Amino acid sequence: MSEGGRTRVWVRAVRLVCAVLSLTVLAGTGYAWASYRHFTSGVTQVDAIPGGNGSDRDGAAENILLVGDDHRPADASPQELAQLSTGQDGGSTNTDTMMVLHLPAGGGAPTVISFPRDSWVDIPGNGRGKLNSAFADGAAAGGDAAGMRLLIQTIQNLTGLTIDHFVRVSLLGFYDIATVLGPIQVCLDQPAHDSYSGIDLPAGVSTLDAQQALSFVRQRHGLPRGDLDREVRQQYFLSTELHKVLSAGTLLNPAKTQALLSAVSSSIQTDPGLDLLGLAGRFQSLSADKVTYTTIPITGTPTITDAHGDAVSVVSVDLGALPGFIDRILGTAGASSPPPGSRAPGNPAATPGSVTVEVVNGTGRTGLGASTTTALQGLGFHTLQPANGPATRATTITYPAGQQASAEAVVAHVPGATLREAPTTRGDVVLTLGTDGAAVQTSPTAPSSPAPSANPAPSSAQAFPTGSCIN
Repeated sequence: MSEGGRTRVWVRAVRLVCAVLSLTVLAGTGYAWASYRHFTSGVTQVDAIPGGNGSDRDGAAENILLVGDDHRPADASPQELAQLSTGQDGGSTNTDTMMVLHLPAGGGAPTVISFPRDSWVDIPGNGRGKLNSAFADGAAAGGDAAGMRLLIQTIQNLTGLTIDHFVRVSLLGFYDIATVLGPIQVCLDQPAHDSYSGIDLPAGVSTLDAQQALSFVRQRHGLPRGDLDREVRQQYFLSTELHKVLSAGTLLNPAKTQALLSAVSSSIQTDPGLDLLGLAGRFQSLSADKVTYTTIPITGTPTITDAHGDAVSVVSVDLGALPGFIDRILGTAGASSPPPGSRAPGNPAATPGSVTVEVVNGTGRTGLGASTTTALQGLGFHTLQPANGPATRATTITYPAGQQASAEAVVAHVPGATLREAPTTRGDVVLTLGTDGAAVQTSPTAPSSPAPSANPAPSSAQAFPTGSCIN
C-alpha cells in the first residue's frame, strides 16, 4: 500500500474512533468497537416509523422523537419501583415527556423542541385529546409499535415535521441512566414540595441523586405554570447531563463509559433504522452549549369541557404561530417578511392610546407580567390581563398583519425586543417577555433594524447559563 493510502486508512480509523467516543445521551458513549457492539445488542428495537425507517443520508436533516413515559418494566423489583417515587400515580403508558431533536442538514447546531403533555390536539381516529394520551390510545389496539406510530402521526400532523426516528425511555431507565451519570446541581427560585413526584427541595442550589433527579423532572403539581415549568426542568436536566456526557471526564473514563452504555442500552427502545454510530458521527464536534432548547408556541392553559362533559385543564397550542415557529427552526422562514423595525416611509408608529397590548411572561419570574402590564398602562397603552407562557429567551413583540405601526409604538419602549408578524389570539399586539432582560422603559427609543439572519433562531429559545435558577 502506498504512503498516501496508509494515511487515508489512518484518517478514516481516527474518524471512526472519534465518532464512537462522541455518542450523546441518546446513545451513551463508547471507546471501541466491542463497546459499541455490546451497546447496540442491548437496545430494544420497535418497528414504528410510518412508511419506512426514516432518512439516513449523510448530512441530511433528521428529526428524532424523544419520549419518556410512566410505564414500569414488568421485571422491575419492589425495591426499584420504590426508588421511582410513583406510589400515588398508579402507573400508565402516558408519554409525559415528548421532545423532537432536530438535526439540521450539513451538521448545524441541533434544536430540542418540547411538546407540553397537556397540549389539546387532534389524535387521528380518536378525536381531540391531550397529546400525552396518543401513545396509550394506539397501544390499546396494537401494542407499543401501534402506540408509537399514532404518537408520531399526531406530532407530524400538528407540526408538519417528518419524524425520522424515535427513542423511548421508561422511568426506571431514566433512573438507571441518572445513577450512572452521578449527582447534578440545580438551582430553584422557590422551595419545591410535592407528594405526587416525591420532591422535597429548598430554594437555591441543591445536589440531586438519581431519585431526586427523577422527582425533579416529573413534578408539575405546585409549580407556578404547571406542566410548562416541568418542560423547562426537563430541558434544564437534559442540558446538564449533555454537558456531562460530552465532557472529557466521561468520554475518557472506560469504567464510566461502559456503565453508561449498559444503562442506556437496557433502558431504551428505538426504531430499527436509527443508526447510532452515524448519529455519533454527527455529534463528534458538538459542544453542549450549541444545543438550543425551545417549546412549541401556546396561547394559554384554559379549562375546557371535553366530549364526555368533564372539565379538563389543557394547554392551547397557538396553531397560527406554529408554522412560522417550525420554519424558523428549519431555516425556511420566508424572505418576504419585512425585517424587524422597518416600515414604509411616511407611515409613523401609532400612539400608545390607540394600541392594546397583552403581556405574556416567558421568564418564569413570578409577577413580572403584572408589573410590565402596569408599566405599559402608565405609558398610556391599553392592556389585557397578563398571562404566563412557555420558557422564552428572546423578548418578542408579535402583531397581526397590518398592525406593524402599533408594534412600533411598543418596541419604542422595549428596546432589544424583536418584532414578528403573526396572527394573535385577540388581534392585538402581544409582548412576550424573555430571559434576555429586555424591559419597558419610560423614555422611547428609535426602533432598530438588525440585518436579517439566513437561519434565525427560534423566538422561544431557552438558554441555561451557569448558576441560573428556575421554578
